[in-house]
Order: sequence, then structure tokens, then C-alpha cells
Amino acid sequence: MFGMTVRGTKPKPDGQKRNRHKPTFEWVEVPDVPFRDGPKLPARQPGGKAWPAWTKRWWAAISSMPHCLLWDESDWAYAFDTAIVAARFHADGDIRSAAELRNREKLLGNTFDSRRDLRIRYVADHAEPDEAAGVTRIDDYRSAVG
Repeated sequence: MFGMTVRGTKPKPDGQKRNRHKPTFEWVEVPDVPFRDGPKLPARQPGGKAWPAWTKRWWAAISSMPHCLLWDESDWAYAFDTAIVAARFHADGDIRSAAELRNREKLLGNTFDSRRDLRIRYVADHAEPDEAAGVTRIDDYRSAVG
């Protein structure tokens, strides 16, 4: 994931763009389906401390983001290191950890804004329905009414 970060500023709205040519970097579209194959949080933190409940909830959210399917071993290692920072913040209220956590979460893409900065877009899964959705043809309706 971190290899696909984009250099430069955020894209501007259409009316404010100065360069009218096609952007150099395209969006990565990911099906909007929770990722289920992420690694589990280790039983204990390094040093043997138990994980705070908030950190366990945080990991459940982070490790199931749809774009986790793009991650490799180094991305997961970064996420585990970020869990340690999150635990310091969640357990002790360590304010110094808050800024580090915020910066790391931005690189993980856990908010809409950070995914936009990384040019990751969740898209609906467009599976074709097996049968018609039960839509009534307007001609059938008109003949029944009139």
C-alpha cells in the first residue's frame, strides 16, 4: 500500500483545476466489501501487556477495511506497529502518541479523506441479479388501469 502513495497535492474540484490534462495518477478502485483475511492481533503486546479493549476494537476496524486486500507483509507490519502506538494512546492517554497515531492512520487510509489522498475509492460490487427484480412494465400497468 505504501508503495502506491501519490506525490503532490490533493486533486482540486473541476472548476478550480489549473491543469486541464488527464491526471498522471489514476484511482485504485476496491470493491466495498469488508476484508476478512487479515491477521489477528497477537495475544499480547510486546513486553507482555494485554491489549486495551479500545485497541482491540481499533484493530477489528483497521484489519477489515476493504483496501486491506492490497496490503503486503510490510503493510501489515506497519499496521501492527501502529497498533502498539494506538495501545499507548488508548491505555495511558499518552497525548504524544495521538499525533503519531493520527499520522499513521492517515497512511493506513482509515478515513474517507485519507483514502482520497491515497487515491483509493471503494466501489459497489455490481453483481448481476439472478432473476428480474420484479419490475412491472409500464404498458402492463396502463392496460390494467385503463
